[in-house]
Amino acid sequence: MVFLVVIIASLLLQMVLPWWAVIVISFATCGLIGKTGRIAFWQPFLAILLLWLGMALFKSLPNHNVLATRVAEMIGVKLWPIILLITVLLGGLVAGISGYCGYHFRKAIISLKTPA
Repeated sequence: MVFLVVIIASLLLQMVLPWWAVIVISFATCGLIGKTGRIAFWQPFLAILLLWLGMALFKSLPNHNVLATRVAEMIGVKLWPIILLITVLLGGLVAGISGYCGYHFRKAIISLKTPA
């Protein structure tokens, strides 16, 4: 459930918002419906990894990876798939950490409301 919400919301909102919208989406989604810490990390991680991989290939393959190749050369890497790998891993990691933080934020708020 978390996977679907994150991937659909991110796909729609990243058309009009910057890349860091995935942080807000992952945090809010896992803060509301995340069941465990493991789910709160891995579901957003995989959702954004797959979404960004698909979108990067969708944008890059029709133009024969010209921009990705130039960015790879600028960074000092010879192959554009390395840039693709770094991009999707960073996006997934950002989303995963954000989801994990959202889950623990909800747990902290709930523990404040319940008397000890």
